[in-house]
Amino acid sequence: MCGIASAEKPADTQALDGVSSGKIAWDINMADAEKMLLYLKVMDETYEDLKRQGVAPDMVLTFRGPSVRLITTDRSDVPIDDELHLDGIAEQLRAMLKKPNVRVEACSVATRLTGVDADTLLPGIEHVGNTFVSQIGYQAKGYAIIPIM
Repeated sequence: MCGIASAEKPADTQALDGVSSGKIAWDINMADAEKMLLYLKVMDETYEDLKRQGVAPDMVLTFRGPSVRLITTDRSDVPIDDELHLDGIAEQLRAMLKKPNVRVEACSVATRLTGVDADTLLPGIEHVGNTFVSQIGYQAKGYAIIPIM
C-alpha cells in the first residue's frame, strides 16, 4: 500500500459517478519479479480503493509472455536474488485470490513458449488457452483492459 490512510486518500468521485461495478482485466506481460510484486500490490490497492468508494471490484489477472515464469512453483532457473520477490508474488496472489471476484489466468501459449509446466502454476491459477482470446472476451463484457508491462 502507498502508506496513506484510506480516510486521508482522495476520492475518485467524478470518474466513479454512476459506476457500480469496477471490471478490470489486467494484461500482465512482465519478467521482472521485483516490479511484478510492486504492481500486484498496486492491483490489490486498486481493488480496495474501488470497494472503499462503493464500487464492486471484479478483477481478472491474465498472465502472458515471460510473466508466467513468475507464477510457478518451479524455481530451478531462478536467480537467488529473485527468491524473496517470488515468495512475495505467491503470497500476494494467494491473498488476492481469497477476495470475492478475483480470478487469475495463465496463458497456455506462454507456458508452452517459455517451457513452464502448467502443473507447476501456483494454486488457484487457471491455465487457459490464450490470454489474447481472454482479453477479447473480457473487453466484450465491459472490462477495462489495463496493461502491465
